[in-house]
Formats: sequence, structure tokens, C-alpha cells
Amino acid sequence: MLDEVLGYLNLAPGKIIVDATMGTAGHSLSILERIIPGGKLIGIDCDGESLDICRKRLEKFSSACEFAHSNFVDIDIVLEKMEIKKVDGILFDLGVSSLQLSEAERGFSFQKDGPLDMRLDKESLISAYDLVNNLNEEELSNLLWNFGEERWHNRIARLLVEERERHPISTTLELADIVSRSTPFKYRHKHYRIHRATRAFQAIRIAVNRELEVLEAVLSKAVSLLEEKARICVISFHSLEDRIVKHSFKKFSSLGLVDIITPKPLMASEAEISLNPLSRSSKLRVAERI
Repeated sequence: MLDEVLGYLNLAPGKIIVDATMGTAGHSLSILERIIPGGKLIGIDCDGESLDICRKRLEKFSSACEFAHSNFVDIDIVLEKMEIKKVDGILFDLGVSSLQLSEAERGFSFQKDGPLDMRLDKESLISAYDLVNNLNEEELSNLLWNFGEERWHNRIARLLVEERERHPISTTLELADIVSRSTPFKYRHKHYRIHRATRAFQAIRIAVNRELEVLEAVLSKAVSLLEEKARICVISFHSLEDRIVKHSFKKFSSLGLVDIITPKPLMASEAEISLNPLSRSSKLRVAERI
């Protein structure tokens, strides 16, 4: 949703913008082109590999960029270290990047076999392997329902525990196979718009990276860091994220902190979805600091 983000951020030369989830700099590059001369982009990402790509890709804008290898929940600390008190816009593009999905060794995808990892920050201590092989059946079931709204959470949790008694579950394809086998037989060949393992993988990834917890925390911090009339844009990719953004914006509005610019979330266009199928579930919400 590049065009929408660029429009809603009200970009102009001289502005200070935070891209709190840089990825591979897809948004950052276009933002920089619109805020120079005089502007500054602060790019944050917890994935050091992604930041290295961003530094190379944005090399010609190096004088207008600051990079921080950090979880975006520490946005206030990042800006304080840079001696920046207020900014003119903040973007959060949530979820996993196409780069992370394409690298089997990162363990995010069930399309390729790889280790059960799913850490956005490789320096984090807890991986998907740890959760899948150490949580008890009830904990696994709750995780799958609370973070993935997985219909067959009880059955999946039960089979996971049974299988790991034979040997640890260590790869993405092992996990995907267990999830598929947990689906009742009469539903296994029914047409699904998404792969049967999608919700389970989403739930485990969210738990590994504490994604919902940090999202709720960072939105409050972000609003306090905005200049008057500055905007915050959040792109989410599933209902749990979008719900947090929606309710957070409503709370900030009731407190007189923001105006909600998008009463209903904006969706990716059919043209964008045809070019980038990953955008089919994206939702953009925008608020403006009062």
C-alpha cells in the first residue's frame, strides 16, 4: 500500500519520519525521496540482516538516514538517543517481510523445509522450536486459539504432544504436516483460501516475537512522539493486529489526542493484490495528532 502510505503521511521536504519496520526499505526509499532536502528518516528493525540490506539500498541517502537495530517497542529510547523529541510521521508495516518468508532457514514458511525458528530478531532467546517442544497441551491449544484463531487448536495441540514424545519437532514441514493431519478427515480435501497451516504458523510466530503485546505498547508511545498534525500509519495483516490498532486509535481519540483519518481500514487494491498476493489481507489505518 505504498501510494496510500505516501499520501496519508503528508510528506514534504524537511520532515522527520520514522519507518518503524523497515523490512527491505520499500517504503523508506520513497519516503526519503519526498522529505529531502532537509528531512530525516529514522529506520528501525529488529532484523539485523534486513537493516544491512537497507543501508546498502539507501546508501545515496546516507546523510538523511539514521538506522536502529531494535524492536520498535523501544521507539522512545531510539529517538531519545538521537536527541529527537518529536517527529512528523510514523509508519508501522507489521508482519513478516517477503525476504524473511523466502529464506527457509528463518523458519517462517511452510512452503520450504527449514528449522523451526520464526525469530524476527536472530538474537532473541526463544524460538518456535522451544515453544512447540516445551509448552504443555493446554498451553499450546491456548496459543493456537488466542494468536491464530485456529479452529482445530485442541486437536493440533494433542497431536503435537503425541508426536514430540517420539522425537522433537524440529522443522517447518514436520509442523505443517502435523497441523494438516490434525484436521478432521472430512475437511482435509475441502477447498481453503489459505493453506491449512497458515493460522498455526501465524500463532506461533506471534507468540515467539510477542507481536501483539509490543504492538499495543508501542502505539501509546508513538502517539506521544508525534508533532501536532503529524500522522501515524499502521498496516496490519490479520484481524488480531487490526483489532488492537482500531481500539487503540479509538481510545486515543476519546482522550482528545488524535483524529481518526480512516474510520474504516483501507484495503489493498485488486491491481496491487495481482502484483503482490501477500497484500490481499493488508489493512491500513491512519490517525492524526491533535
